[in-house]
Amino acid sequence: MKVCVFGAGAIGGHLAMRLAKGGAEVSVVARGTQLAAIRARGLTVRAYDGEHHARLAASEDPAEFGPQDVVVVTTKSPALPQVARAIGPLLGPETAVVFALNGIPWWYLDGAGGVLKGQHMPELDPGGVLHGAIGIGRTIGGVVYSSCTVVEPGMISVEGKGSRLILGEPDGRVTPRIEALAGLLRAGGLTEVPVTTEIRKEVWAKLMGNISYGPLCILTRRNLRETYADPAIAAAAERMIREAQTIAAALGITLDTDPVQQLAGVGRSAHKPSILQDLELGRQMEVESILLAPLRIARMAGVATPTLDLVVALARSVAEGAGLYTPAG
Repeated sequence: MKVCVFGAGAIGGHLAMRLAKGGAEVSVVARGTQLAAIRARGLTVRAYDGEHHARLAASEDPAEFGPQDVVVVTTKSPALPQVARAIGPLLGPETAVVFALNGIPWWYLDGAGGVLKGQHMPELDPGGVLHGAIGIGRTIGGVVYSSCTVVEPGMISVEGKGSRLILGEPDGRVTPRIEALAGLLRAGGLTEVPVTTEIRKEVWAKLMGNISYGPLCILTRRNLRETYADPAIAAAAERMIREAQTIAAALGITLDTDPVQQLAGVGRSAHKPSILQDLELGRQMEVESILLAPLRIARMAGVATPTLDLVVALARSVAEGAGLYTPAG
């Protein structure tokens, strides 16, 4: 199977390595010092199961690779319009495109029922470029749990004892293409690669963390353990998780997350959420997909979210003040 990973940063590089170890013919779209390092020395991943090294085809220009069986997009959501403009040469008639991203994905409302039926969030796909260039038929949803960091160009460190990529078709089917991709990743040593018939539920399960940890860490400029050491901040995070659960429930999604237990777990981690890393490194921040889109959905569903509203507004102000988020339109 020919697989191109579009965005070979921390998560993308880790998945590219697993796919290569699993037997796929892997290429990566990268840029800057990461691209130069992969071309010169290959890619190295230090993970829970040892150190892995691979030489991968790498370029900034997708046209060098031609049509693929699967494209795995792991860029940050602000870069998706650029992905839409560049991805064409990678797409053959049957090419599947996996979006392994944080937050509410651009395709989330396509085919959604209940209170979301017929609703639209153009902020997630400005100008409809993703629908036009890729479309829902090619799309596979992905939810990633993996604490990865590019410690130096060409070198990725994976924190913790495992990583998980949940894959799901937006329409809930279990298809041969998704099973084949999951098999490659499992063969490459990724700890867990479940295939779900409820990918939207998994999106919200991941959001329980993203939407509560991220904005608070943006405001403290500190890691999870340091942030939640303050009881008042931990209490606010608990309220935020409960509000996010209420939004999900209004969509017919039941999440059994125990906020107290969840906070106790993350409160031991020295990891910095990716959205804080982006702030510190001066990269565009995923404010729309991680922070604002869930609140837009809350308004559609008629759910009040007072704590989230305040904390997200403060975090958004920080991102705008740093020049790392510009509202769509």
